[in-house]
Amino acid sequence: MTIPGAGRMPPEWHAQDLLWIGFPHIADEWGGVIDRAQEQIAAFANAVADSGQEVRLIVRDAANAARARSLVAASVVLETRVYGDVWLRDTGPLVVHDGAGARAARLFGFNGWGGKYLMPGDQAIGADLAASVGLAATRADWVLEGGALDGDGTGLVATTEQCLLNPNRNPHLARADLEMRLARDLGFDRVLWLGEGLINDHTDGHVDNLARFVAANRLALPRATGADDPNAAIYADAAARARAFGVEVVEVPSPGRIEWDGHIQPASYMNFVVTTHAVIVPIFGSPHDVDGVAAIAALFPGCETVGIMADAVLAGGGGFHCSSQQLPSA
Repeated sequence: MTIPGAGRMPPEWHAQDLLWIGFPHIADEWGGVIDRAQEQIAAFANAVADSGQEVRLIVRDAANAARARSLVAASVVLETRVYGDVWLRDTGPLVVHDGAGARAARLFGFNGWGGKYLMPGDQAIGADLAASVGLAATRADWVLEGGALDGDGTGLVATTEQCLLNPNRNPHLARADLEMRLARDLGFDRVLWLGEGLINDHTDGHVDNLARFVAANRLALPRATGADDPNAAIYADAAARARAFGVEVVEVPSPGRIEWDGHIQPASYMNFVVTTHAVIVPIFGSPHDVDGVAAIAALFPGCETVGIMADAVLAGGGGFHCSSQQLPSA
C-alpha cells in the first residue's frame, strides 16, 4: 500500500493542540484496583490541564463519565467513545506533518499486542479520534503500536527487536521490510534497533518503557539502581547499542526492583509524558522516585515536571504514556 505524501512524525516535545487520555472502565482488567487506577489517570489529566493544555479524557459510557467527572477539573473535556483498553498510545492515530506543516493521521493494524488482549473498539478508536479533529486518515498494511516507537524529529526512531521483530505481529515482514515501512508511512529513515524491553512487559518490550528521545540524537535510558535491579542487563545492552549507533545517552535512575506478590513489575520512569508545558512522570513508591523525577526534570528545563503515583495504572498493564496520545500542532 502506498501512503501519499508520507510526511514525518514530529517529536513529542513539538507543540501540541491537545492530549487524549483513556479512562479505565473494565474492572476485570485492573486486578481489583480500578478505583485507584481511575484516580491516578484523573490526577494525570488534571496535571496536564492545569499546565494550560487541552485534555480530552475518553470515557466509555454515562456511568464511566460520571465517575470521571467526579475526579477531574472542569477544564478537562470528557468525550464518550467506544474503546476497549485505555492504551491510546497503541490504538490511537499517529499524526504526521508534511513538508508544509499540514497534518494527517496514520492508522495501523492492531491485534491486541500479538493476540493477547482483543477488545471491542480498539481497532476503530484510532479512526474515530482522527475524524473527531478533522484529520484525513490512511491505514497502513501492517501491525504497529505507537508505544513501540520513539522518534527524535529528525527521521531517527528507536524501537526494540523484541517487539517489532516478534512473529506475533508481522510474521511476513523482515527487518528490512519494517524499516521500509517506517520510512514510507511515518518518515523514519534511520532506525535504532534496541534489543529486549523490560521483563514482564506484556507489550513484548515497547520502547516507551525503556528508552525515550529527549532531544535530537539524545536518548534517555534507565540506569540500574541496586544489585537486584532485574533489568540491569537490558539497560546496559540498550545503552551500548545506542552509543554504537552514534546516539548520545543520558542515564536516569530506574525505580529498581518492584515486585508484587513475588512478580517483577515493568515499572519505569521512561513512561513519562511530554506535553507543551509539562512533563508527567509515573512514580511507584520506590525510594528512587525523587531522583528519577529530578533527572527527567533536568532534561526538560523549560517545562514543569510532575511525578504522579501510577502503581494502580501499572497493574492494568501500562503507564501514563501508554494511556495517552497527543495531537501535535500544525
